[in-house]
Amino acid sequence: METDSVKIIAERVFGKPVLVVTQLPVSGSSRRYYRLNFSDNSSILAAYNSEIRENEAFIQFASHFKEQGLPVPEILHVESDQKLYFINDLGNTTLYNFIIEEGHIKPEKQAFYYQKAIDYLLKFQFSKPPDYQYCFPRAAFDRTSMMWDLNYFKYYFLKLAYISFDEQKLEHDFIAWCDTLSQIPSHYFLYRDFQSRNIMINGDELSFLDFQGGRRGALQYDLASLLYDAKANLSDTFRKEMLDYYCQQLEQKQLGSPGLFRNYYYHFVLMRIMQAFGAYGYRGFYEKKPHFLQSVPLAAANLVKLLTEINFQNAFPELSNVWNQIATKFTSASQKESIDEKLHIKISSFSFKKGYPEGHPEHGGGFIFDCRALPNPGREEKYKHLTGLDDDVVRFLEDSREVSYFIDACADLVCLSTDNYLGRGFSQLAIAFGCTGGQHRSVYCASQMEKALKSKYGNDIHVSIVHRELQ
Repeated sequence: METDSVKIIAERVFGKPVLVVTQLPVSGSSRRYYRLNFSDNSSILAAYNSEIRENEAFIQFASHFKEQGLPVPEILHVESDQKLYFINDLGNTTLYNFIIEEGHIKPEKQAFYYQKAIDYLLKFQFSKPPDYQYCFPRAAFDRTSMMWDLNYFKYYFLKLAYISFDEQKLEHDFIAWCDTLSQIPSHYFLYRDFQSRNIMINGDELSFLDFQGGRRGALQYDLASLLYDAKANLSDTFRKEMLDYYCQQLEQKQLGSPGLFRNYYYHFVLMRIMQAFGAYGYRGFYEKKPHFLQSVPLAAANLVKLLTEINFQNAFPELSNVWNQIATKFTSASQKESIDEKLHIKISSFSFKKGYPEGHPEHGGGFIFDCRALPNPGREEKYKHLTGLDDDVVRFLEDSREVSYFIDACADLVCLSTDNYLGRGFSQLAIAFGCTGGQHRSVYCASQMEKALKSKYGNDIHVSIVHRELQ
């Protein structure tokens, strides 16, 4: 759907002018999200998806969980065709953003967020369940669902990554795997995609998105999704601490048996990892979106650690065979990878009075953005001796709608090139922001671009930043 159409519908529904509609970065799904900024400084999100049953699942589940007191989006309006709906704006900061940008320097805060997420996970699992007739595409994570995921793994990853296997033996292990997991109590709500990019942060509060794939299932799957998200790249120590915390809460609240949970937990960790490999293969090998393949070495590294702790060789010999091949093939490449082999994005701020910055000769350079049309804090005496990194200046610029629009537009252009460069194996991209003195606006915009790129691409790229006039 075009942004102009979203704007027209929003103005009709909400009865106030929309100043700008910004399409948010596309993820792995077919859904499209738009942020709408109104003239009264409020904002909402619009979601467009042609799959009506999936929309119905999200809308029904969101309404149900809202009634249960869970922090999920509020459904503001659904169009009659059920392809477009509006929800409240939960902001831009995900738990994944925090991990990439601040987790390493604020480990206590990271633990706080994860424990809070686990507390909410238990509420999702043990609150009154939603109406499962709205589940999409299936009402339970049962044998059929498991076989879908295992075949997804086989056809879109194993075959396309040239992992050799005996098809009959693998099929035998798939059946045995499903037999084992089918014995586990599975009458709880299974969120399905409970991971850091679907958890929003606002101060100390969390809210949750993308539960439209929810269905009946076992408790272990969602915790495995949260702790073994490849790009989050959590340490084994931290994962075990959070597993212990979940089991403690399970026992203290008298919700279930920690022993039974642990007995089958790693089965579901491997189930989730195989599903993720299937997704990476489908998006990367099949749809030719190479940035999805950047997660493969991280997932393979998780597999290596798991295989040193658990032994399924006797029970599932052919599955163990393909797991070991993946671990060998993809971690060897990962261990040899250096920063120089990644896409290196150099961001700088500068003063136009002192000339343009030097670009990198490879692939023609990159972008130079002119910030001089933005409100200038340097004209006010109280800001003259500060920079775009100081809180007072940051607040001044954050309060300007023009600055927000400018940064979003710049980020859209840069991400377009970044995706292209990753796919083509390029190693350098230069981005520069210039203003009159190179002290306020350009410095602020450059730092915001750094945050945006780290948030979206994480460890897939290497980002450096230089404020030329501040050195």
